[in-house]
Amino acid sequence: MSSALSRRLLLDLASASLLLFGLSYWWLGNTAHEVAGTAMFLLLILHNVLNRRWWSRLPQARRETRGLFNTALTLLLLGCMLALLVTSIMISNALSGLLSAFGGFTVRQIHTLAAYWALVIVAVHLGLRWPMLMGAARGLFGLDRPSKARAWLLRAAAAAIAVQGVCSAFVLGLGGRLSMQVSLDWWNFEDSVAGFFLHCLAIAGLCIALTHYGRLTLRKPTGRTPRRPPAPSAIPDGEERPPAG
Repeated sequence: MSSALSRRLLLDLASASLLLFGLSYWWLGNTAHEVAGTAMFLLLILHNVLNRRWWSRLPQARRETRGLFNTALTLLLLGCMLALLVTSIMISNALSGLLSAFGGFTVRQIHTLAAYWALVIVAVHLGLRWPMLMGAARGLFGLDRPSKARAWLLRAAAAAIAVQGVCSAFVLGLGGRLSMQVSLDWWNFEDSVAGFFLHCLAIAGLCIALTHYGRLTLRKPTGRTPRRPPAPSAIPDGEERPPAG
C-alpha cells in the first residue's frame, strides 16, 4: 500500500470518526460538539482537495449504472454535508448573537436529520469501496495468500454485524431520525457511552454489508450462454442451413 493511499485512508477514517463522535451531542456537550464538527469539515475540505481530479473528470464520466450510482451518492453526500454545515452555523452557540433568530427548533431537526443520513450515506460510500479497503488491510497485515477459512470467517462476522445493525436501528430509532420525526427519546449516556457508539457502528456495518454484497450479487453472471446454431452436419435433411459467415 502506497504512502499516499495510507494518508488518504487515515484522513477518511478521521473524518468518519469525527462524524460518529459528533452524533453523541448529549454526551459531548455543545463546545466539544462544535469543535468536532469544525474539525470534520476541515478534513472534508482537504479530502475534496486531494480528490479534485475526480471532480474535474465528472463531466466526462462514463454513463454506466455503477458510475451513475456512485456519482449520485457522492452528490447526495455533498448535499447532506452542506446541509449540516449551514444548519450548524445557524445553531452555533459561538454565533448565537448573530444568528439566534434563525436557529430555531426546525433548524435543529434538519441538522439531526442530515447527521444521521450522513452516517448512512458514508457507510454506503464505504461499501462501494470495500474491495479496495480490504486490499489495503491485506497489504497492511501482509496477507498475500488467499484463504477460504479467513474469507468465510469474515463473511460470518459481516452477517453477525448486519443482524446486530438491524437491532441497533430499532434501539436508536433510526427510522424516526431519518424521517425527521419529532422525538424526545434520546440515548441515555449515563447508562452507557460505549453502547451508543457500538450501535452506530453496527448500523454502519449493516449498510456496508448490504452495499458490498448487493453489488457483488448484481455483478454475478447469469450462468446462461447464448445458444449457438447447430453444426451443418447436425441439421436434419429438408431444413434450411444458416447462412455461412
